[in-house]
Amino acid sequence: MSAPTPATPRRPLRALIVEDRETDSLLLLDELHRGGYIVDHARVETPAALKEALKGEGWDVVLSDFSLPAMTANDVVTIVMGERPDVPCIVISGTVSEESAVDVLRAGARDFVVKDRMARLVPAIDRELRESAERRRLHARELALREARERMQFALEAVGVGTWESHLVSGRTMWSKVLEQLHGLQPGTFGGTFDAFIATIHPDDRKEVLQRIERAQREGTDSTLEYRTIWPDGSEHWIAGLGRTVADDSGLPVRLVGVGMDITARKVLEEQVRQTQKMESIGNLAGGIAHDFNNLLTVILGECEFMSPGVKSDPDLANSLESIQSAARSAAALTRQLLMFSRRQVVRPTLLDLDDTIRGFVKILRRLVEESVRLQFQFGASSAVRVDPGHIEQVLLNLVANARDAMPQGGRVTIATRDVTVNGQRPIDLPSGSYVELSVMDTGSGLPPDVRKHLFEPFFTTKPAGRGTGLGLATVDGIVKQCGGHIAVHSEVGTGTTFCIYLPVATSVAAASSEARPAAPPLHGTETILVVEDSAPLRQLTERILSRYGYRVLVAANGAQARQQAEQVGAIDLVLTDVVMPGDSGLSVAEWIWEKRPQTKIVYMSGYTGEHRIVDRGHGFLQKPFTARQLLEIIREALKPEGEVAAG
Repeated sequence: MSAPTPATPRRPLRALIVEDRETDSLLLLDELHRGGYIVDHARVETPAALKEALKGEGWDVVLSDFSLPAMTANDVVTIVMGERPDVPCIVISGTVSEESAVDVLRAGARDFVVKDRMARLVPAIDRELRESAERRRLHARELALREARERMQFALEAVGVGTWESHLVSGRTMWSKVLEQLHGLQPGTFGGTFDAFIATIHPDDRKEVLQRIERAQREGTDSTLEYRTIWPDGSEHWIAGLGRTVADDSGLPVRLVGVGMDITARKVLEEQVRQTQKMESIGNLAGGIAHDFNNLLTVILGECEFMSPGVKSDPDLANSLESIQSAARSAAALTRQLLMFSRRQVVRPTLLDLDDTIRGFVKILRRLVEESVRLQFQFGASSAVRVDPGHIEQVLLNLVANARDAMPQGGRVTIATRDVTVNGQRPIDLPSGSYVELSVMDTGSGLPPDVRKHLFEPFFTTKPAGRGTGLGLATVDGIVKQCGGHIAVHSEVGTGTTFCIYLPVATSVAAASSEARPAAPPLHGTETILVVEDSAPLRQLTERILSRYGYRVLVAANGAQARQQAEQVGAIDLVLTDVVMPGDSGLSVAEWIWEKRPQTKIVYMSGYTGEHRIVDRGHGFLQKPFTARQLLEIIREALKPEGEVAAG
């Protein structure tokens, strides 16, 4: 009689049989064959053989007799669970009590089949193979998920991002080690509650953070947070966080999860940008004011010059006129400070006596400090230096202002100059040579080493927020280096601070040329000059000065009028043009003139240069406010024949 045809296609099965009798093993194989399996099997009957067999891969099922000479079914299950918990174990027995069957199932057996009911064996194996496959799939997913979490955690930690999770019902909150570090805590020291998290936030930011979290929970949206945290050392740090509310199947919020990262550097940069933009805005305003103010000051000083000869016989009028001129010169000095602040002043290095320059700036420096701060001066320099006078004034303003701020209770600031010669033995790294030393010494609180090493870095400041931009000493350092000089700082906490600036002595050739200037050139002339100036009072004053000294003067209020004048008249020897004007700039006017009249000389004048660049093709620059003599001298200088040696 032929064997019955299996109801399902034959399937391979690798079975490890734990059985001490060969005949019972054959009965099992016959049952499996009739159930549609093609069986690849091995039989073992001792614990050692079982363990060795389990080391092999690919077993689908372990089929064990309940009672064996060398071990029990419970022993088999224990070994299988220890060696290969992914392989299902089915126990087969002739007769056994219900209590024994329950015990072996509790030990880890997947099923229990009685030998007189062997029809249950194949369905039991089918079920276990399905469930085993599902367990392997779930296990693989768990492994993949765990690996993904580990990779994500590694990536987050690599970029300094911490993670957190908070359970809404219990309040239990978990932080990663990175998040603890971002809050200045040692790993494992976070309190583990939502209240402990709130306690790490700066008191001024807690209300906003709580409101954002509550709103996110209420609306079911993500919460974006930015808050400050104070570390145990007292330093302030910024944290940016993103939180998400997780709900259960009924839609009820049950926990919060999120990430946090340190954004202190970004916040510092943002503040620096805001300070820079503020300075730029103030600088634009200062430059605009200086432009108009210098026009007015030029008119005031020019009219005073016109009036001066006529009032010499009246002492009262002469004194009044002198007071007006003095006030105008003081206003001009103030305007120079505005231009230096807005960085719109033309840099004009000149040969100067440092002591005389400082003496002329004493009044402004005294106004800079409070009555509790005494200013002392010790002048001892005899050598000349080549530097822009405005730069020296800016250096003094910054250093004296810093000294004042270092002495809130009052003190003494000493400004001193002297000649020094460096021959290799020096307190600082200076090239050998002759220098003029300018020192500013205060009796303030002094500077610790960690502050001194950052002094000249842009935006570095020890002043409270809103009290300093951190650009003052960086500007001083830039000016000194631009002059070819060097700067040194000597300071100790509690003993005050001294800034020493070393400016190279002007070369003997330069000094000799200055001392050997020929007689001043004549101021009169007969040439034709086109004056382009948008300020009517200044335009009229300039016309009067030039006309009085013999020049033929044409005037224009803007670029369009200048072009019209140039097209209607004959030769124009020189164009005197303001740089900053509504519509066409002075540079545009000059380019047009040169295109039409290449031989015409160009002299620029301005209270500040704005965004325009004084081109090298010009024949002179006249800084407002100017006197009549300064105007006439620069005109004669520009009109001198080509190749003639310039006076001075």
